[in-house]
Amino acid sequence: MAETVILKPGRDKPVRNRHPWIFSGGIRSLPTGAANGDIVDVRAHDGQWLAAGYLNRESQIQVRLLSWKAGEVIDDAFWRRRLAESVARRADLIADPLTTAYRLVNGENDYLPGLLVDRYDRWLVLQAGTLGIDRRKQKIAQMLLELTGCLGVVERSDHSQRQEEGLDPVNDHLLGEPAPDRVTIRENGYSFLVDLSGGQKTGYYTDQRANRQRVAAYCQGKDVLNAFAYTDSFAIYALDAGAESVTNLDASVDALELGEENLLLNGFDPERWTESFVGDVFQILRDWQHEPDRRYDLIILDPPKFVHNKHNMDNALRGYKDINLQAMRLLRPGGILATFSCSGLVSADLFQKVVFGAAVDAGRPVQILEWLQQGTDHPVALTFPEGAYLKGLICRVDAP
Repeated sequence: MAETVILKPGRDKPVRNRHPWIFSGGIRSLPTGAANGDIVDVRAHDGQWLAAGYLNRESQIQVRLLSWKAGEVIDDAFWRRRLAESVARRADLIADPLTTAYRLVNGENDYLPGLLVDRYDRWLVLQAGTLGIDRRKQKIAQMLLELTGCLGVVERSDHSQRQEEGLDPVNDHLLGEPAPDRVTIRENGYSFLVDLSGGQKTGYYTDQRANRQRVAAYCQGKDVLNAFAYTDSFAIYALDAGAESVTNLDASVDALELGEENLLLNGFDPERWTESFVGDVFQILRDWQHEPDRRYDLIILDPPKFVHNKHNMDNALRGYKDINLQAMRLLRPGGILATFSCSGLVSADLFQKVVFGAAVDAGRPVQILEWLQQGTDHPVALTFPEGAYLKGLICRVDAP
């Protein structure tokens, strides 16, 4: 029988509504016999059973919930069943030969809090964001190999959330065959090289798959500026859609060099179709205000996560406003701005207000043409609105 966590009076509503997190401030008492990472029952202050999840006293989120079904045993069969359900939700993607990279498990949104799994061709990349998942990652990895037929699992548990759980970062081979230095994936028929151990996030941004297609629809005949280019995925979509040229900006030499390899892999000579600049994107955009020849028909802003916690929110919002302001000033009249934020703490409404503020300061009339979000392999559970982290706008920016 599991040990029990008792909630304070009035703190049971989120649990009854199936939100998967219980913060320390809502707990009246913790069990003395359960180790961190163990499965515990959660009861209301009057003793009524509510849910079950795993415990970590070291975290501000002290319980992450797995089941609201009384009597359900959280054993190996439970984990296998949840993983199989998550894989089954991607059946259409798995069956598509034109796409071999996608998210297989999206944490709380697939009812497996703390676990992210991305598939890259025949390899899986696993992120264990919590102690409860970390303790079970070997079994989970074995189950995933059996469910998918993949060759091996790489662990990329090297993000800041681990520190909040009292865990050290890990970037290593986990199970099965070791992955090569680079894996070639397919996405909507395009080919990309992915560095599973050294790339950003788990190696590639699968959440932008559909958005690359939407932005490409505006690129025919355009001079495109691709800021925060990473490995040139947006650039390849743009060129294949008929863009006249693409200028890529990124702070990483390695990313841009891999991007040039991706261009060649898809039949585009980088010297013919693109130019690349390495450096601080903020500063480069600002410097180009003074170069009249540096004007574009379409600008893509796909920056990394700016907001890591509520304490740096104000600075991050200033950053978003600044890059959008500089981009608007570099757009020709009637130009298109495709702008994104992957900061979960920035809501879609707040992001739109930031872009509005940039438009006011730029003195440019701006129309929203499309609202964008993360791909269908990154679903958002209605019980966990925090899962809606990626938001984007495609805008027309008219003359002052």
